[in-house]
Amino acid sequence: MEPITFKAFDADNHYYEAEDAFIRHVPKDMRKRCMQWVELDGRRRLLVGGRLNRFIPNPTFDPVARPGCLDQYFRAKESASDMRAAFGELVPISPAYRDRDARLAVMDDQGLEAMFMFPTLGVGMEAALEHDPEALQVAFRAFNRWLDDDWGLNFANRIHSPACINLGDIDAAVSELQWALDRGARAVNIRASSVKGLDGARRSLGNPVHEPFWALLNEAGIVLAIHSGDAGYGFMHEHWGQDAEFEAFRYSAFKTLITMSPISDALASLIGEGVLTRFPRIRVATIESGSEWVGPLFKKFKKAYGQHAYAFAEDPIETFRRAVSVSPYYEDDLLALRESIGASQIIFGSDWPHAEGLPNPVDFVYDLEGFTDAEVRMIMRDNGMQLVEAV
Repeated sequence: MEPITFKAFDADNHYYEAEDAFIRHVPKDMRKRCMQWVELDGRRRLLVGGRLNRFIPNPTFDPVARPGCLDQYFRAKESASDMRAAFGELVPISPAYRDRDARLAVMDDQGLEAMFMFPTLGVGMEAALEHDPEALQVAFRAFNRWLDDDWGLNFANRIHSPACINLGDIDAAVSELQWALDRGARAVNIRASSVKGLDGARRSLGNPVHEPFWALLNEAGIVLAIHSGDAGYGFMHEHWGQDAEFEAFRYSAFKTLITMSPISDALASLIGEGVLTRFPRIRVATIESGSEWVGPLFKKFKKAYGQHAYAFAEDPIETFRRAVSVSPYYEDDLLALRESIGASQIIFGSDWPHAEGLPNPVDFVYDLEGFTDAEVRMIMRDNGMQLVEAV
């Protein structure tokens, strides 16, 4: 493959949160129930809901890993018996990880026209606060205000930072979505999981209680991003006698091999419960969940539709192909993904500047061997740009 000659759209960039991201806008009387910093054994550690949180080994992010330092590990070309050593030397945090003007300059150097930019710490915080639904709502409302302060939800029509919304309080979720729309947001982000309501009951994404949110999202026509993180699937690990706590980069061979796919289940709910047919303007983008789950889900769709077509408003595979864009891992079988959903539904994501991503975002093109020039442009730019255009 040749380097691209056009500016790209990266569907999976990240910021490293400021230390007060979950504190700045939280009322003082709620901070003990939300997030606090403490000194423990000479290290600055994060308490979430009064409990030590280990989702990220160093949640201050300074120093931090070099972008893409685990590239060969994630391609399964290097084995790592010591993950700490695999990261190599950590470096001081770059201004571009926390400052939007500095980030624009880096984007220009990298050849990026625009991007979606997601949390690093934030994608693990919903599960940590589910025991206290009120605190969860307060914490993420505050987080979104910090996000608007430091990054903006749509900065220069180039950096699109989706607000993170939890549907547990549907009135608050609708209000938060409207708040984001009023600020020019082109996407919002939800977790690939069921939803725990204020009454403590768990509900699927397609539960009728959530209809007001889907109706407003459908009317607005912006993207529903579903970025990977702690989906709260620890109960499956506990079922097999494993530690349920989600710790990034803490490797367990058995836990890795257990069959569990939060993103597949999330799409099964949105399609199987008819959300994406009742609200056909909703566009979904799955981010940093890879694409190996698509094939098995399509097999289930095919069988379910063949046996019970009456249960679906249309062929669920066609619903998926119409409404869902997938950002695969670069090490996935990308040609098989094209056969399943078509090049028009693939969006590239680099995971920059994370250790498990690419050192240079647009290097994703070198994994598109076998795609036509037109398909390469679609995947590297056009498909993503279409998602952030007004509809």
